[in-house]
Amino acid sequence: MRFVDEIFVEATAGKGGDGVASFAREMFTPTGGPNGGDGGWGGDVVLVGDNGFNTLSHLRFRRFLRAKNGTPGGKDKMHGKTGEDCTVKVPVGTLVFDAETDELIGDITAHAQELIVCKGGRGGRGNTHFATPTNRSPHLAERGRRGEAKKLRLEMKLLADVGLLGFPSLG
Repeated sequence: MRFVDEIFVEATAGKGGDGVASFAREMFTPTGGPNGGDGGWGGDVVLVGDNGFNTLSHLRFRRFLRAKNGTPGGKDKMHGKTGEDCTVKVPVGTLVFDAETDELIGDITAHAQELIVCKGGRGGRGNTHFATPTNRSPHLAERGRRGEAKKLRLEMKLLADVGLLGFPSLG
């Protein structure tokens, strides 16, 4: 297995689910009010520290980290399901940089420490949020927002197990 101490990946969080424009339809109230639900949040991209790994080689062929999208809302004010997170295990001692700006995003220093590198998009609002006293049956709903997308550089800090003491250039 080849030792890898630096790698570039593209992380994309999930898009939020769309809100729904629907109306209450019951047996004795054919023209009910708005009851559209909100969309679910998009999933996050999360890096988790793990003592079982000592190199970044498991990410060598996995250059794209993508979380799932949120699902749309439903009728009867039902919220959509939140998208599944993309969780990636990395060795303890990993530094995470934004590859474009070279800004430090975070440092994973402990086992099971989580670092959210891309936040999922917010779900859209259903038509119940747009009802007003003058417009009691709005026919609009929001679309879900996009999740964050970043190009990342993961770098491992190497800690030495052995140190040498003495004067330089002495045999």
